[in-house]
Amino acid sequence: MSKNRKYKIIISTVFIIFVVSILILMFKDKLLKMLYPKTYSEVISVYAEEYGVEENLIYAVIKAESNFDNKAISNKKAIGLMQIVEETAIDVANKSQIDIDAENITKELLDIDNNINIGTKYLSTLLKQYGNIQLALAAYNAGIGTVNNWIEKKIIQEDGADIEKIPYKETNNYVRKIWRDYHIYKKLYG
Repeated sequence: MSKNRKYKIIISTVFIIFVVSILILMFKDKLLKMLYPKTYSEVISVYAEEYGVEENLIYAVIKAESNFDNKAISNKKAIGLMQIVEETAIDVANKSQIDIDAENITKELLDIDNNINIGTKYLSTLLKQYGNIQLALAAYNAGIGTVNNWIEKKIIQEDGADIEKIPYKETNNYVRKIWRDYHIYKKLYG
């Protein structure tokens, strides 16, 4: 390849990178809103208000759990938008008088309204129990018993101040991801 041709390729590449960079800067918020949507906003706002959970936190949980795929079922049998396991869903519904058909719990959890209702109620319960978003998120992922055990054994503090010490890598990454996404949602949407 000649020097002249190499020079043209380099100039073209630099120009393309420059144009793409300008476009990204111009449309940054629009691009971010595409990556961080407010899908199901009518349902989320109802249950956010009912249970006193910040909407942006619910969006961040749904983004991390299912990326807004209401038909998602994990390999651990967590179901729907907020990835709730059947046992937890039945327990939350019974304690909260949420009317669901326990015999058809998978179908119930694939319903957008039911899933957001139960998931937000459960998140609300965890937020009240721990008084800390990050500990509540850790419990949402690893389970209440696990988080209580970590606190009891002083692996993590009761106030969540050392949340980076979560011993489960998956849960540690989960909490960090949702915390990041929660702040992105807050910045994008207020």
